[in-house]
Amino acid sequence: MPRERMSESESGDEQDAFQFKFILLGDGAVGKTSLAIRFAEDDFGKQYKQTIGLDWFMRKLSLRGGTEVAIQLWDIGGQSISGKMIENYIFGAHAVLLCYDVTNYQSFQNLEDWLRVVRKTFVNEEKKPLVALVGNKSDLSHLQTVKLEKHKKFMDDNGIDNNAFVSAKSGDSVFSAFFSMAAELSGVTVSKSEIDSLSQPVRAEIVNHPNRHVPGMEPGTTKEVRTEEEGSYCSLQ
Repeated sequence: MPRERMSESESGDEQDAFQFKFILLGDGAVGKTSLAIRFAEDDFGKQYKQTIGLDWFMRKLSLRGGTEVAIQLWDIGGQSISGKMIENYIFGAHAVLLCYDVTNYQSFQNLEDWLRVVRKTFVNEEKKPLVALVGNKSDLSHLQTVKLEKHKKFMDDNGIDNNAFVSAKSGDSVFSAFFSMAAELSGVTVSKSEIDSLSQPVRAEIVNHPNRHVPGMEPGTTKEVRTEEEGSYCSLQ
């Protein structure tokens, strides 16, 4: 059975207005598990551990207008593409994130195979999942082998409207990628500037200068705090 990862803030008894199943697909080592952990727990594991079968995460979001969304995030192992259970894992998904490593061109080429499995799974279904093309490890842009033109061509050739370049390591654009898809599925309209405001955590240093005393801090000390840029329209729990 897949294990659930849930933070304390997600353990309340309130009912969710929406609950969506998100699937992470792609080759092994492209960073799918790291993306899931970054989104669900805002953490990053430095050691690679292969996902066997699948893993399961959850996070709740509050969208504009008080719309509550629970995202079930299924992290499917890269070796599962030839497994008998792959279509069972994918079936019922509301959103599919096709993930590749921007420094590994083969992982990008293999997305054709992953997309083929998705289409086969939903061939007889009237409701198709929302599909996004996600290039991970954007923090290694100096080693990037998949050019933007190739990324865009894959989207055009396959009728994909959603995409993102993200970094599970730094957290850059991870929250905004999931948030924008959750908003679209919920029918909640958000602007590009609102989405961009969630793209990257901001680290700020608060300094207590000698002539200014801040309550709760010793004079002449510094304290580092971590915040996330958030608009008044939503909160990430």
